Amino acid sequence: MADSARRGPYLCGLDSALDVVSGKWKVLVLWELHAHGVRRFAQLRRGLPGVSEKMLTQHLRQMEQDGLIHREVFPEVPPKVEYSLTEAGAALNTALEPLGVWGRDRIAREGLEMVPVPVPDEEGSA
Repeated sequence: MADSARRGPYLCGLDSALDVVSGKWKVLVLWELHAHGVRRFAQLRRGLPGVSEKMLTQHLRQMEQDGLIHREVFPEVPPKVEYSLTEAGAALNTALEPLGVWGRDRIAREGLEMVPVPVPDEEGSA
């Protein structure tokens, strides 16, 4: 169940949407999972330069509570955990696409710097 501090009341739909994507890393997790489908924790961390283990763990837990991502634990030693987008997470990512276009236009217009995106190797890990 989601944290009670994140259940409104809201002023509008944007207020509600921003509540579940607040924080720099959540939208980037959505982007990473959209781009790659299923990712393990270490793959997400490598794909998001600058995120700490603690912050990524915290955001993944909140996103799972909010129904944006699915966490699947495989009964192996060592444990294997995979993350993927839920239908709600995919819909939110789609809704954020125009904002991403606006951001890319801003980067180009103002000549801003972008972090190089790691290129996955042959086996799909970055």
